[in-house]
Amino acid sequence: MTEFTPLQSLLGGALIGLAAVLLMGLHGRIAGMTGILAAAFAPASAQGGGRGWRLAFLAGAVAAPLLLVRPGGAAIPFDSPVPLGWTALSGLVVGIGVTYGGGCTSGHGVCGMARLSARSIVATLSFMLATGVTVYVTRHLLGRA
Repeated sequence: MTEFTPLQSLLGGALIGLAAVLLMGLHGRIAGMTGILAAAFAPASAQGGGRGWRLAFLAGAVAAPLLLVRPGGAAIPFDSPVPLGWTALSGLVVGIGVTYGGGCTSGHGVCGMARLSARSIVATLSFMLATGVTVYVTRHLLGRA
């Protein structure tokens, strides 16, 4: 069972939105995590704008939650009931989807929707529909909590 944490969720959403706006305003770039990650480790000729800001953005995405959790002393469990092989396979499927979908949930859902991009709206609706179907099948048809 998951717990709803409205204050932490609001703060996290506000920080994601702020990061997306700052990245667009300061660098003219969309905060799509998959694109940033891929370009950060691509050859310099394929990066189109430098590696430094991408590595800083990724470091901030990892460090910020750690900084928020540490002062409160809260522990976040990093375990999963899903076997590692299934997790790796699902990561591969998501990677394929990101490639065919022209972006990830952060690029389409946060930045594309804010720009009223029709392509991003359709992509985000597809993500949400697939998520809903997956949860329903997993919890109700396969009987897993």
